[in-house]
Amino acid sequence: MKLHYKNGQRLLLAAVTAGLLAACGQKADTEQKPLVEIDKDPYPSTYQPLPAEHVLITNVTLLDGVGGRIDGGAVLFKDGKIIQVGESIDAPEGAEVIDGTGKWVTPGIIDNHSHLGVYATPDTHSHADGNEMTNPVTAEVWAEHSIWPQDPGFPRALAGGVTAMQILPGSANLVGGRAVTVKNLPNRIIQDMKFPGAPYGMKMACGENPKRVYGDKGGPSTRMGNVAGYRQAWADAQDYMRKWDQYREDHRAGKNPTPPKRDLKLETLAGVLEGEILVHMHCYRADDMGTMMDLMQEFDYQITSFHHAVESYKIADLLAENNVCSSMWADWWGFKMEAYDGIRENIAMVEQAGACAIVHSDSDLGIQRLNQEASKALSDGQRAGIELDKAVAWTWLSANPAKSLGIFDQTGSLEAGKNADLVLWSTDPFSTYAQAERVYIDGGLAYDRQNPDSWPVRDFELGQTGEGDVK
Repeated sequence: MKLHYKNGQRLLLAAVTAGLLAACGQKADTEQKPLVEIDKDPYPSTYQPLPAEHVLITNVTLLDGVGGRIDGGAVLFKDGKIIQVGESIDAPEGAEVIDGTGKWVTPGIIDNHSHLGVYATPDTHSHADGNEMTNPVTAEVWAEHSIWPQDPGFPRALAGGVTAMQILPGSANLVGGRAVTVKNLPNRIIQDMKFPGAPYGMKMACGENPKRVYGDKGGPSTRMGNVAGYRQAWADAQDYMRKWDQYREDHRAGKNPTPPKRDLKLETLAGVLEGEILVHMHCYRADDMGTMMDLMQEFDYQITSFHHAVESYKIADLLAENNVCSSMWADWWGFKMEAYDGIRENIAMVEQAGACAIVHSDSDLGIQRLNQEASKALSDGQRAGIELDKAVAWTWLSANPAKSLGIFDQTGSLEAGKNADLVLWSTDPFSTYAQAERVYIDGGLAYDRQNPDSWPVRDFELGQTGEGDVK
């Protein structure tokens, strides 16, 4: 039997149906569900700076971290910010005045490649939480979820003048996961150390590591297999983004679409393609780095920095053209074939080509003496006839790593308005005899060499004496 309604009857029936649904506690099918949005910062920083000091340091040799040098200089900071840098600054009322005659002031050192906390001291299997070696692409893991803030490496790095660092997952995988940038103020949980406003990084690795780890576990087992793995991962991320774009478009059109299922791996990769997460890539050989820059152009993302880049000197012009930094050691190479062709002039030659040069550690020991690493690279470059000075060399430790981490608007140089992250050195910091006397982070005195009672001690160290320590 067919039912025939006039228009008015149809409307009445619809109204009655909607009323019945409402009466039963149900919503009409036509009501649009709220747009599903993903929280991109589910673990926000809870960092609280130390009480800020009001300090004027005078009569020092000052390197501003962006290539400038002032002999007989001064720096004034208050409320966590640098107020003034110059040759002569009048002491404001209430400021502590430090006569730095014979001493130097620099921006705090920023290490953009550290595994402190994820490979913590003592170096045992129990503390080895840096490599998720279960799949060639593990973009879903976050280094911050492995970091042990009690690692004694943090205060030791602080004593070496390190005020901030990026902590990355290891380099076993094509994509190792998210990296995090922290202030070097040891605290109870990692969110208390997280650098406010710093973008996430993402660790990738090329060359021998992924094929060595996965060659007998289904691949990749070759460099071409590595590249195939990256390409498929990026293609999957593009597909994931299209699904979310379609969902949002349908919702804007008034439809009631079902949101795509969240995929944490693709979510991180998509964050890179959207420019929100910065790529830091472990690569040694020049040809590998060239291939990776081709790959970044194919999928339209930016590699922020190559790390361990011992052959950057061979392609320094290409690195400059593509705005990719090189994070390097001064004189560490040859420990495997892809690290074989390093030279001591590498960092200086990258600088000479106008590319972004960075001195990094990748070491719980090296991070304590990064000033000496920069000193070695400087002297090697000068011996090769490259015009360099100490002011330029300090950019390798401050401004350039800050740029690679997306935090240069906040730190990395001694400029008015920047965070007061700085170090008072006992003498020329390019000397092996230099010691960080005072380390300020956000204007708070985080380390005072003259006051051992103020030195941070981690719970694990209480009552225990480490090698070289005096307690």
